[in-house]
Amino acid sequence: EIRVAESGGGLVQAGKTLRLACKTFEIDLGEFAIGWFRQAPGKEREGVACISKKDGSTYYVDSVKGRFTISLDNAQNTIYLEMNNLKPEDTANYQCATDYKGTCTKALTVDDYVRWELNHWGQGTQVTVSS
Repeated sequence: EIRVAESGGGLVQAGKTLRLACKTFEIDLGEFAIGWFRQAPGKEREGVACISKKDGSTYYVDSVKGRFTISLDNAQNTIYLEMNNLKPEDTANYQCATDYKGTCTKALTVDDYVRWELNHWGQGTQVTVSS
């Protein structure tokens, strides 16, 4: 049963912009924080950004601050990640995930997003940035 689905990835040149979308299905966004994670080949999964409708908090990992913006469209039940000034090191598979009762006042960890059976992960969307 699909509860989150990502889209918007692609191949772009460095310096360009992509907007990823995380569409949620039957998820009460008031009860879940939504996070974006990425994983490059040979590297650990990294928490990139997070948004919580419940308390309005957002979080960004240092490497994307000032370049990425996370937002939430209530009407569309969709969370967006706008990625500006992309760099080759942003190349990765990007996944969105839910954290039941979570907030975004600290760094994202995979453990937080797998601790509840109510949590869900998407399949991911590939972002490739060429130099």
